[in-house]
Amino acid sequence: MFANWRAGAALLLISLGWLTPAQAVDIQRWQTAHGAKVLFVASHDNPLLDVRVDFDAGNRRDSADKPGVSDLTLTLLDAGTDALSEEAIKARLADLAAQLSGSSDIERAGVGLRTLSDPAQREPALALLADMLARPNFPAALLAREKAQMLTALREAEDDPAGRGERALRRLMYGAHPYALSARINADSVRRISRDDVLRFWRAHYTARRAVVSLVGDISRADAERIAEQLTARLPAGADALKPIPPVSAPAQGGREQLLHSGTQTHLFLGMPVLRRDDPDYFPLLVGNYVLGGGGFDSRLMKEVRDKRGLTYGVSSHFSPMEQAGEFEIALSTRNAQADTALKVVEDTIAQFIAEGPSEDELAQAKRHIIGGFPLRLDSNLKLMGYVSMLGQYDLPNEWLNRYPDKVAAVTLAQVRDAWKRRLSLAALSQVRVGPKPAP
Repeated sequence: MFANWRAGAALLLISLGWLTPAQAVDIQRWQTAHGAKVLFVASHDNPLLDVRVDFDAGNRRDSADKPGVSDLTLTLLDAGTDALSEEAIKARLADLAAQLSGSSDIERAGVGLRTLSDPAQREPALALLADMLARPNFPAALLAREKAQMLTALREAEDDPAGRGERALRRLMYGAHPYALSARINADSVRRISRDDVLRFWRAHYTARRAVVSLVGDISRADAERIAEQLTARLPAGADALKPIPPVSAPAQGGREQLLHSGTQTHLFLGMPVLRRDDPDYFPLLVGNYVLGGGGFDSRLMKEVRDKRGLTYGVSSHFSPMEQAGEFEIALSTRNAQADTALKVVEDTIAQFIAEGPSEDELAQAKRHIIGGFPLRLDSNLKLMGYVSMLGQYDLPNEWLNRYPDKVAAVTLAQVRDAWKRRLSLAALSQVRVGPKPAP
């Protein structure tokens, strides 16, 4: 089973030149002979190579009657190949001092490898990864083991009020849309999944044409080209193109759901689909969210709900951009007796922010913090890898990353106010409450 991935200067000076041409991340791009996208950043500071191979194989590609196949497919990639058992793979990685990891979410699934860049360690580690991707065995006994572990996790999740609330909110926000499939995994659907289901999913989705290969590390461009071909040349051919993910239709009136849970705390969740990765309102919404609930103790929600009234230890908001409209979500917990009061304060704060937006001082502070903290997001190969692979997944230009601080600095008060008024509505926010039933 994979280890899970589940990643100031003055504002004026920063906005004029956070990254000079010499400092900008040099991301090289091409396609392999079999159609895989490749993104490569040479980094010679350490003798390491990080590789990720991602596929359009996240939960959104599950079938409605068997959600969970995507997760099991990824989990079983390192469970054995035609030549090596699961234990043999683990032993080989240990001998090579290489680290293997896997990650899946709503939109993608992938495998990562960290290895020394010395060819003596690098080449056998890459050969092992290529074999796992192209010749997985999906042993029936290990599928049964993984299904049993997934069923145990589902039972344990029923005792987690935060997790229950998150899943219920996603179902309310997305309804029958594929983005809700990850929240519809249940014991019955897991039990119905067969080895044939896993094989079909792998053959349909783990193809070169649907692969994004990201490489960051101490290798040459020629090495990177050869490695990308090696990792994708033997992948399944794949059939027809996958169905496009439909747009998300956010209802004018959000849904409401009460989930009963014993305990001293009520958990509250509010959300709606809003933000695409290529959204023209991306930066105004991002900066505005820092002011509303993304800025920790600086945010309005924290000041209103925690600091002024002591109704919670913490409250936050965030956007999760995706190919289609990803969620905007607010989450907090509070003592049962204070739940109605806390919810009212949150709603009033949201309504005021949508109507009026931030102040000039709040906007300036938000931009300073976002820009000032951005270099920390790129200060290691693994952090950089996350951004590089994201650019490949969503076909975003290199400029998106290299001019990110400048885009933040250019956001105006009028843009934030306009975007939040157009794109968000208190009435459209779905609400989930997890705790005792409210008093009539």
